[in-house]
Amino acid sequence: MGRATAHLFADEGAHVLVVDRDSERVQEVVQEIVGAHGADAARGCSGDVSHAPDRAEIIRSVVEAWGGIDVLVNNAGVSLVSSVFSDDESFANNWDQTIAINVSAHAHLIRAALPYLQKAPNGGRVVNIASTEAIVATGGLSAYTASKHAVIGLTKSFAVELGRHNITVNAVCPGPIDTAMTAGINDEAKEKYARRKVPLRRYGTPEEVAHMTLNLCLPASSFVNGTAVVVDGAMSVKHG
Repeated sequence: MGRATAHLFADEGAHVLVVDRDSERVQEVVQEIVGAHGADAARGCSGDVSHAPDRAEIIRSVVEAWGGIDVLVNNAGVSLVSSVFSDDESFANNWDQTIAINVSAHAHLIRAALPYLQKAPNGGRVVNIASTEAIVATGGLSAYTASKHAVIGLTKSFAVELGRHNITVNAVCPGPIDTAMTAGINDEAKEKYARRKVPLRRYGTPEEVAHMTLNLCLPASSFVNGTAVVVDGAMSVKHG
C-alpha cells in the first residue's frame, strides 16, 4: 500500500519521500517514480520508524529536499503473532514491537512534522493507516488488533487538538488487501475467504486504498477530520 500511495501522490504532482526499513525497496520505488515524473519527484530514506534517530532523519530529509511538509501518511505496520497462549518472551517482544511501529511511531512522527504541517499553504493533512482490526478482531493477533484500535483513538484525539491549526487527521481502515502482509496466504484460501466474508467477493488492491488516502488530502475533503474510513468491500458490516 505504501508503494501504491507513493506512486499515486506523485501522479498528482506531489513531491514524495519514500520510507522503509529495506533500503533496496526504497530505491526501487524512488526510481520508479523518478522515471515517471522526473528527478525532483521523489527521494528515499531508509529507517525504522520505531527508532527516534530514524524518525528525525525522515523529517530532516523531506525538509531538506523540499522545504516543508504538507502531508504525512503513517503507513508503516507489522502483524506479529501475539496469542494469549504465546510464551512470555515471544509475546512481550511481539507486543512491544507491534505497538512501537503501529501506534507510537505514528504519534511521534505527527509531533515531529507538526511545525511544518502548521505552515502548509492549504492546511496540513495527516492520514493514519489503521485496519478493519480496529473494528473487529482476529484471535492470536492481540497486539495488532489493539494497535489498530489505538490508531483510531490517536486519530480522533489529534484531530480534535489540531483542527484549530488547520490540520486534519484521519484514518483509513483497509480490509483484506493483496499486499506483502497477505502474500503468504495462498490464492485458493483468499478466494474462499472473499466469497464467504466480503460482499464484493474479492480482495482489494493497494491502489484502492491509496485512492482513499489521497482523497482525504484533497481540497474536496478539507472538512473531513477525525474520521476512520473503512475500505473493505463491506466485509466488516456483513452479518453471517
